[in-house]
Order: sequence, then C-alpha cells, then structure tokens
Amino acid sequence: MTGLSYAEVGATRDDVLPRGYHHLRYRTRIGNASAMAAATDAVLTFAPQRAAGVLVDAAGPRAVEGLMVTSRLGIGPLRIAAPCLVVWVEHGPQRAGFGYGTLAGHPERGEESFVVELVDGAVWFTMTAFSGPARWYTRAAGPLVVAFQQAYARMLGRALRRLVS
Repeated sequence: MTGLSYAEVGATRDDVLPRGYHHLRYRTRIGNASAMAAATDAVLTFAPQRAAGVLVDAAGPRAVEGLMVTSRLGIGPLRIAAPCLVVWVEHGPQRAGFGYGTLAGHPERGEESFVVELVDGAVWFTMTAFSGPARWYTRAAGPLVVAFQQAYARMLGRALRRLVS
C-alpha cells in the first residue's frame, strides 16, 4: 500500500504496537450477543464516527482493504481533514472490524483500528491506535492530542452502544 505516512502497516491487528508512538487501547462493553450483527454492520460502515458527529467521506459504503476514507473533525472553518487508507479488514462471527492508516495531509501519522468482538456472551468494542504528530500544530498541542484521542475513543464507544441498543 502506497502513500501511507508510516512503516508499520497492519500493526493495530497485533497485540504488540510499534515503539516510538503514543499508544491507545480503549475497550468497552456494547451489549449482549444479540448486538453482534448490528455492531459489526455499524463498525464496518463507519456509523459510530458519523453518530459521534464526525463527517466521513469514504470512497465506498463499507470498509474494504484499500478504501480511501477522510474524516473531518471540528467545527466550521476549524474542521481538520484526516485522510486515511483502510489497511486491513476482518469480518467473522466472533470478531469484525478494520484498521486504517494515515496518509499525507493527516495531522498525525500512524494507524487506528475499530473492532467488535463477541466474548462470553458480551459484545465488546475496542479502539487501538499508535500515532505521533505529523503537523506543527499536533506537535505543539502535545498532550492535548492524547487527551483528545482518549475522549474520541470514549465518544465512539458511546455512539456504538446507542446504535445497537
């Protein structure tokens, strides 16, 4: 996959994230086993992001490897574009989700994944990321970027819970 702004493509699929980046791991219970199909569909169609107020411009309706996705975060003229490329997708009865990596123009460099899993009768949402600043303003913001990423993960978890309930 070309155009990605980092070398460790697909690392959010593994338990060991690459060194030299900030790591984020967020996990929350979404519902019981009956929510798995709806949670899978929601995650693979970017519904939690949209439900959380993020503008998502995707080259297709569902996450597939190689799909271009640009998220726009913020308000009005302060909206920041975050172009990404889907680098892996998984779609099974017990686990489904995808990871996308940053492209040139993204304020960060790295990868994020959004996964739902059915474990012991409960559906869990996990967001995993590794990232570092790619623009002057994300370098300047320092720890505020980390706090934003954590808040964003919680927002997506709440949005997904609402979508499947």
